[in-house]
Amino acid sequence: MKIAVIGIGNLGSSIANGLIKSNTFSLYLSSRKASSLEAFKNLNNVEITNDNALAVEQSDIVIFALQPKHIDKVLEDVSDKITEKHIVISVAAGVEIPRIESIIGSDKNIMRVMPNTAISIGKSMTCIAANDKAQDKVSLAQDIFNQMGTTLVIPEELIQAATVICASGIAFWMRLVRATTQGAIQLGFEAHEAHELATQTCYGAASLLIESGKHPEQEIDRVTTPSGCTIEGLNAMEHQGLSSALIQGIVASFEKINQIKKN
Repeated sequence: MKIAVIGIGNLGSSIANGLIKSNTFSLYLSSRKASSLEAFKNLNNVEITNDNALAVEQSDIVIFALQPKHIDKVLEDVSDKITEKHIVISVAAGVEIPRIESIIGSDKNIMRVMPNTAISIGKSMTCIAANDKAQDKVSLAQDIFNQMGTTLVIPEELIQAATVICASGIAFWMRLVRATTQGAIQLGFEAHEAHELATQTCYGAASLLIESGKHPEQEIDRVTTPSGCTIEGLNAMEHQGLSSALIQGIVASFEKINQIKKN
């Protein structure tokens, strides 16, 4: 199977790296910036180009990893190369399927897919929505993206929210890890030690929830003893608005992405 990735920015390159590591597909990578393609030169089963139309012609699946302000023009330029056999996937934030259909036609297989940058290491949480034409192709998209993490098929109206929780969410969690690292340094650890403590503890917490299937509060109860240091710390964080600040940040991001959609 041949997959084209058009747009090799942060997310596009992450997707490309994830596909390369899966070692299952032949890739065409296309970008107007030659520098963004340098890292992919001379790799097996990878062709690089600045010709988007060529990439589409040579591929079965085309992933448009473009900024919202650029995607319309690129779709218009390659629309005559997209056939009913192609699967067209957009990861452009705020760009709805009807907008894509208006350019390339509703008779094409079109999906909105929202991964995050952890796709580059096979750990993405990826959400998938499809138009009517592409419903029978969803399982194929899942098979592809499950090789680079976990997938969830959702209605398109939830893709905006998924973008905030999964894609922006990477940054939110990074900030929490950074804050934990800073706290560890203040308590006396060297910076590299603090970083390892914070990242491994975060990884362990997520792994516990994934493998046990438990609610976070159940795991919290296991480490909070009466009059202990854990509950003291948790309560101090809540008094400072930890949960409220995180929820407000998520809602603010959601409001912003809805503004992007309108524009």
